[in-house]
Amino acid sequence: MTTVGKSVLRTPDDTLSRRLAISACTVDSELNSLQDIRAWITERGAAQLHQVDRVPFDELRAWRFDQDTGDLRHDSGKFFRIQGLRVHSDSGPVPTWTQPIINQPEIGILGILVRDFGGVPHCLMQAKSEPGNVNGVQVSPTVQATRSNYLRVHEGAPVPYLSYFRELGDHRVLADVLQSEQGAWFYRKRNRNMIVEVDEDVEALDDFCWMTIGQLNVLLGEDNMLNMDARTVLSCMPDGIEVSQTDLAEDSLGTALARSCDPAHGGLHTQVETMSWITACESAQTVRTELIGLDKVTDWQRTADEIHHAGRQFFRVVAVSVRANSREVGSWTQPLLEPCGVGQIALLIKRVGGVLHALINARAEPGYLGSVELAPTLQCTPDNYTAVAPSDRPPFLDFVLDYGRDGSVVFDTELSEEGGRFHHARNRYRIIEVADDFPDDGRPDFHWLTVHQLNSLLGHSNYINVQARTLVACLRGLR
Repeated sequence: MTTVGKSVLRTPDDTLSRRLAISACTVDSELNSLQDIRAWITERGAAQLHQVDRVPFDELRAWRFDQDTGDLRHDSGKFFRIQGLRVHSDSGPVPTWTQPIINQPEIGILGILVRDFGGVPHCLMQAKSEPGNVNGVQVSPTVQATRSNYLRVHEGAPVPYLSYFRELGDHRVLADVLQSEQGAWFYRKRNRNMIVEVDEDVEALDDFCWMTIGQLNVLLGEDNMLNMDARTVLSCMPDGIEVSQTDLAEDSLGTALARSCDPAHGGLHTQVETMSWITACESAQTVRTELIGLDKVTDWQRTADEIHHAGRQFFRVVAVSVRANSREVGSWTQPLLEPCGVGQIALLIKRVGGVLHALINARAEPGYLGSVELAPTLQCTPDNYTAVAPSDRPPFLDFVLDYGRDGSVVFDTELSEEGGRFHHARNRYRIIEVADDFPDDGRPDFHWLTVHQLNSLLGHSNYINVQARTLVACLRGLR
């Protein structure tokens, strides 16, 4: 750091990659052991009251169906609303349809605070209950707040640690990027994913705990432990690479992954070729959307306590009443989107010349800001495809379902999605290693990319979707 007059010139931290690599390798921290963290999660789960009951729509407080449009909205005009969406697409078996969708134009903050303890970076994580969580408390970012929440539209308590992310000052910003959420359920929803490193002492309140990246990687492999918001922020963390030449001489998955994280080892496609492929996919697919009134949506039915598809597929909109003792307000009611069935989300990986590659899909979804984002190899709910023709089933679905659990399935965990908007939204996330001659059929909307290429795209908005970001975080944790 150099001082020029009253200005300070800041230089990059050339120790960051090594420090993050050390954190990723540290599972038993002197600050908090993994056993301490598990005990803390159990204790916070017992301490946090979180009672969630399904209620009919007419018992919602401060929420109502708009008389003119049928939209389900909050009286304040803030938070979010359930609207209708009309979609025209030239990809997929259905060219046009209408559906309910969550419209939340606010940009929230998802932030993780980082501090060194004994030369090892630790992340300040939160034990947070959400009304839609399958199991109450899950490990969450330091800050997880919509704009309405942190501006206290609900007249509740302030969000702890928020100032570190709104008043950056001299703190080191390790990541700060707008990222999308589920494009099938949200309309152009984005959150500010932030990682901020501080030097000063920061007290961990009762619902907060310092953890290393290595400890988070362990928890990431356990069912419904790390929530979606923690996973997306962790995917934006700069990748720590610390591999010796001896390690690189080994023939292992970890070595192939380390090579994949290093641009010096190359890949099947250059970065320019990858960007050209993304541009071609965006240009080739047309997705036109139009927000409409919820009462204009066809093939969906509204009853006293839910809005559901006529075929009982996809998802339903329900209402809940919540009582909590660990949130900014003690009780409230709200709508939630509840998926029909457990999703299957899979990433196929292979080694090419000793460098790990992942099979990525340029996927169109109606709620994206652009036409496509990069998704995992497979992303679907199989129950939605039981009655369709084999040619209309998602590519690789049957392969993933039939593969079973063997030595080539290197990650297999059920993880739930954001519990503040979705009720019991569960997906089985898997990473499956295949042979280097795996028949991907040369599909134009699929591409084999290295982890370095994915990391590079994660530094920008609207490239990697939220499901793929989870699997990038999971893949990094395999080292």
